[in-house]
Amino acid sequence: MRLEAITWERLTEALAERALDERPRGGGPWLRVGVDGAPAARPGELAHSLAEALRLRGRSVLVLSTEGFLRPASLRYEFGREDPDTYFDGWFDTAALWREVFDPLEAGGSGRVLPDLWDPVTDRATRSAYEVLPEGGVLVVHGPLLLGRWFPFDLTVHVRLSPGALRRRTEEGARWTLSAFERYEEEVRPAEAADVVVRADDPRHPAWQGPAR
Repeated sequence: MRLEAITWERLTEALAERALDERPRGGGPWLRVGVDGAPAARPGELAHSLAEALRLRGRSVLVLSTEGFLRPASLRYEFGREDPDTYFDGWFDTAALWREVFDPLEAGGSGRVLPDLWDPVTDRATRSAYEVLPEGGVLVVHGPLLLGRWFPFDLTVHVRLSPGALRRRTEEGARWTLSAFERYEEEVRPAEAADVVVRADDPRHPAWQGPAR
């Protein structure tokens, strides 16, 4: 894969233009964008920057983190607090994401989306109010391990770290998750699955594979 150096500002603008060129799959009026990356790659920062760029272009945008859709601790820690296979398969409530986020944005849906469901700090339901994304609006979901789950994204961005950069930039207390990301690379191949790949080994100097579709 050929990568080109780019600034974060130019990257955000290019991604916004690319997103607006996409047509929602399935005939619905809402665009759904996924920004995938390990926590160390900080996909949330890119997701929020992209959201601001889209708002400046006149679009309503709702940004969600999959961290708000974690399963209860009793389920996440069923096989211990540092089980990488459970992190890969069982930490995130994919059924709730489908029910509360993606299904309402299908053709004929209500546009009524729950922004989060579970607070990992208190380990209780957040009780957040539903938000209505108007037709023509954009949903931006960010988090790790997003690809390969059949989520109906219209555009996917993978923020990539090399194995060495991922290890260096992952907090010591979270390094037990590294084998889950190794599995992700082997089974999902996110750099091939994503529409856009951003390399962020040096957070000051990103690179991407360019605007080819």
